[in-house]
Amino acid sequence: MSERPTVICHMMVSLDGRIHPSRWTASPDGDRAQWSSLYEQLHDRMKADAWLVGRTTMAEMSKGEAHPPAGAVSVQRPHHFVTRDATTYALALDRSGKLHFAKPDIGGDPVVVLLGHDVPDSHLAELAGDGVSYLVAADETMDVGSMLAVLREELGIERLILEGGGTINGSLLKAGLVDEISLLVAPAIDGADGITGVFDSGAEGLAGSARLSFLSAETLEHGIVHLRYKVEPA
Repeated sequence: MSERPTVICHMMVSLDGRIHPSRWTASPDGDRAQWSSLYEQLHDRMKADAWLVGRTTMAEMSKGEAHPPAGAVSVQRPHHFVTRDATTYALALDRSGKLHFAKPDIGGDPVVVLLGHDVPDSHLAELAGDGVSYLVAADETMDVGSMLAVLREELGIERLILEGGGTINGSLLKAGLVDEISLLVAPAIDGADGITGVFDSGAEGLAGSARLSFLSAETLEHGIVHLRYKVEPA
């Protein structure tokens, strides 16, 4: 098995570390559209081979309804790759197989879904029928690191941008799968109760999971500050 890809967690946050701009305060320095544009520009400059989000984020983009095939099906396990030469792949972590797709790509990037080992064949057949690639976990632990290594070996993914919500970001950080953090801090405040931030690990927290080493800080347009940190094993 080859090594896994390099993983960069790239996120934009308010001053209080929240990740949903729709609730942020306004600023005379810039607006949400300008901030998002800067975020996307930096995303593109990273020249990653793939980007990864969780089920909730991907559901906002996939916009599909369940349509499993009727009758018996025959599917490939552990993986089915429709495309092997894409410039960039859109990856989604979907342990229970709840995502459905209206088309096989997001903005032209072919989708690859990472699934739990007990996802039924009917769901795999639905994905394959829609032209969507997938990779099924080897066992119930759903070792994401091993799955990323398969994607590196099979699809040539060397550099991956992680853009999930707090739960998926926190789980990958805790598992030692994040190599760098790229954080855009906007001149805004959220302040809502019960809202997670960039990394979430529940009551356990992330103490002892990693050590951050400062790489750089850059002031950008529209009041944005770009912070970069190297993530080292704890």
